[in-house]
Amino acid sequence: MLTIPFLAGESFRKHGKNNAMGFVGEEVITYNQLKEKTLSVMRLLEDLSVQPGDRVAILSTSMPNWGVTYLAITSMGGVAVPILPDFTPGEIANVISHSGAKTLFISGNLVHKMDEIGSGSLDTVISIDDFRVKSGAVGREYVQGAVPAREYPVTEEDLAVIIYTSGTTGKSKGVMLTHRNICFTARQVMTIQYVVESDVFLSILPLSHTYEQTLGLVLPLFNGAMIWYLRKAPTPSVLLPALQEVKPTTMLTVPLIMEKIYFGKVAPTFNKSKLLALLYGTPLFRRFFNRLAGKKIYRAFGGRLRFFGIGGAKLNPTVEQFLLDAKFPYAIGYGLTETSPLLAGTKVGSSRLGSTGPAMDGVILHINNPDPVTGEGEIWAKGENVMKGYYKEPAMTAEVMTPDGWFRTGDLGHVDKNNYLSIRGRLKNMIVGSSGENIYPEEIESVINDFSHVIESLVVQKKGKLVAMVHLNLEELQAKYAQMKKDFTDQAELIINEYLEELQRYVNSKVNRYSQLQLVVYHPEPFQKTATLKIKRFLYY
Repeated sequence: MLTIPFLAGESFRKHGKNNAMGFVGEEVITYNQLKEKTLSVMRLLEDLSVQPGDRVAILSTSMPNWGVTYLAITSMGGVAVPILPDFTPGEIANVISHSGAKTLFISGNLVHKMDEIGSGSLDTVISIDDFRVKSGAVGREYVQGAVPAREYPVTEEDLAVIIYTSGTTGKSKGVMLTHRNICFTARQVMTIQYVVESDVFLSILPLSHTYEQTLGLVLPLFNGAMIWYLRKAPTPSVLLPALQEVKPTTMLTVPLIMEKIYFGKVAPTFNKSKLLALLYGTPLFRRFFNRLAGKKIYRAFGGRLRFFGIGGAKLNPTVEQFLLDAKFPYAIGYGLTETSPLLAGTKVGSSRLGSTGPAMDGVILHINNPDPVTGEGEIWAKGENVMKGYYKEPAMTAEVMTPDGWFRTGDLGHVDKNNYLSIRGRLKNMIVGSSGENIYPEEIESVINDFSHVIESLVVQKKGKLVAMVHLNLEELQAKYAQMKKDFTDQAELIINEYLEELQRYVNSKVNRYSQLQLVVYHPEPFQKTATLKIKRFLYY
């Protein structure tokens, strides 16, 4: 039976004495304790008059009690409404209002956001840190060991969550996912990577995003594995000691994390001298050096990784080549919030440069109206993991769902003879050139981001011209000019302009004539990003 309470119950029965979750360096709870806490939160919700079908919001950073709350809501037929911690107070107010949530669980470090907007339509606010009722329902309290007064017959087609996306296109939509949607993905992903009770997960992505929620919470919980959480953001100073302490076997990440490691640590090492850079430019030495660097990174990640999942956005090709050469245990996945999330993925050891791999078992992928020459077209998907629709938005749902059940992903791609899917970019991002040619900004950005001292970039069309906005690592540039005994401070503007001209020449030597940049401009601030660290492109058009 594909419901969260049924499959969680099976796991409690099989793995009760196993460690379930905890903060790194702190006390853990077992699956038996997780079950007890879940039942006690269900009883609290009963006492607060929460009924099956009611929406209950969660505004919290990732922690063990996030999972407890999620299990409690969904196990009594309620609908969890996770809110991304990075949402602005205005966005949070909109989610609460649009979803109709009357109850909110909130972590202490995010209370300040609610202070700006007030309780609004909420009846009750509960601290997720200790389940203390903060406002509303005077006299009601969480009692450890309490159990719900009734049983709840949850079905596969019942709504489990409404996830409000913070997409790259602007408008936040409430994606309705059923118990079947989520549990189908959690079951089928086992054909890509088998999870066992001895597995150790280190969670570094927000649980409010479906990627971490389904694959980093539901999947390990259904299989008796251990999940560790961080008290603080996963900066190097926090993450590196945690990796050595817990030695994870499984991690889920987004491309930006490995891209930062490669461009910040690996690439500069091999560009220290002209001779080393020359050697690194040859395939034989590149593979040798990458293998050495990969072993070092593997040890830094604890030395036990058997699955390093990368999803949420397209991985830079140079970085992926490094991972391939290094024989790092990575795997690429592709999907969307609307598909709970996974549609396609590779097994460790079967990755191919630039591909997300074949469709997951039970999922059908179709390239709609493919170009007769390139075979590229919009990716359509069908499977039991495809959402029920957008909450209160039938017109928007109809735009992406065909009458016969196909979901239009909005992504452009093609499938090769081995059924491996490759993504070109978002249909909405594609730029049509003056002669009608298709230009994919993501591919130009990959070339830009390979250039030394570039942190990130964004390519847009302005007044018919291709323009690249580039965010640079000024500290690196300063250090470079200090080595040359040149004053960076007094000549910063001139140096940056010369650098951008050099970058433009480099990019235009690497891309086709339709994708030539007419202008490269300096962008002093980091670009605003979504939960999976994709740039919110709509803000910069």
